[in-house]
Amino acid sequence: MLTTTLSQFMLRTGIYSGSNTRALVPDLFKGLGAKRVVLFSDRGLEQAGVVEKVAQIFELTPHGTGPELAGIYLDIAQDAESSSVNAATRYAREVGADALLAVGGGSVLDTVKAVKYSLHKGLTNINEAIPGGFLYESFPQANYIPIPHISIPTTAGTGSEVSPISVVYNEEIKMKTNMINPFIAADMAILDPDLTVGLPPFITAFTGFDALTHAIEALASPTATGLTDAYALHAIRLIEKNLPIAVENGADKAARMEMLQASLMGITAFSFALNAIPVHNFAHAYGALFRIPHGLANAVFLPVVMESVPDLYLPKVKELAEALSVGTLSGDDPQLLLTQIVDKIKGLQQKIGLPANFDSYNISDSDLEQTITAVSMDPAALNFPMPPELIRAIGEKVVPLQIKN
Repeated sequence: MLTTTLSQFMLRTGIYSGSNTRALVPDLFKGLGAKRVVLFSDRGLEQAGVVEKVAQIFELTPHGTGPELAGIYLDIAQDAESSSVNAATRYAREVGADALLAVGGGSVLDTVKAVKYSLHKGLTNINEAIPGGFLYESFPQANYIPIPHISIPTTAGTGSEVSPISVVYNEEIKMKTNMINPFIAADMAILDPDLTVGLPPFITAFTGFDALTHAIEALASPTATGLTDAYALHAIRLIEKNLPIAVENGADKAARMEMLQASLMGITAFSFALNAIPVHNFAHAYGALFRIPHGLANAVFLPVVMESVPDLYLPKVKELAEALSVGTLSGDDPQLLLTQIVDKIKGLQQKIGLPANFDSYNISDSDLEQTITAVSMDPAALNFPMPPELIRAIGEKVVPLQIKN
């Protein structure tokens, strides 16, 4: 670990955690100087009653004493599609919004970060900002964006409510593009477990595995630091303990709260240790080609990639084993320990009802050929390129033989 080389760790999002913390939103926006807030969410959360739970808080604010809800925008598609970003940006301009409230999972939260960037830069098409599929802006190129912005996650997975990353799906080139800028992160994040209790078990399971993947890839990163390790290891501990509880009993607010904080810690470690991320590389490529939800793609690939590229995980195998409650004995063979860790992850996968492959997606042999290019071309491949034979071999482990034709 190169601890003396330059590393960055920047938490610029204020975090409010606890039951009913959504009630703080109007006052927090008032403190940020907001006048006209647009609430962004999606149709599923509207049907689940979550949008109404948040929107009605603004009705309780006496007229003229705080910001008003200038509009509600709900047409946000899975994977933060660029057309969704552009349409949402248009809507924000039409209603004269000066503040953004994101309520949802990763797709909604990422969309709103891209909307914020578009408003700040005067863009009408977000794809123009990410022409090569990857935009990384740091100081002094990145500068403060004076648009009040609060995020409320409804899943414990992406941690997008605090991350400086927005993943936008470019439909034209069928690629998940990445934008990284410290100032697109929300000013404040509200972690209210009440808004996650209705999340179905299957979505709870795969979003939880997204958070676990963030933490494990952060820990294994060649550019990890003591700061990122602290967040990654504790996120893993919390997920190992609380994810099965949250899946089995969605109404358990304590487990939901712990998962929200674990998700936030996982993405924080991931964002600032960002380097070799082969699991995400596969998940991005397969997600873009076959429209597999990101968390589900990560969940299937995590144990397979870990056993396929062991050298990446061996340096911190002992710490990882302890965090996952895998019994360690002094003198344990690191390779054997890694095998036990992979078995533990596969067992967790099975216990919470996640598939071990993409059986339900009917991926053919010719589709599998496409994935070799897609994995190689994904921006995540820059720091950890994999040979075509390895990409193919990993693909064959997650695509069942009987449907290859």
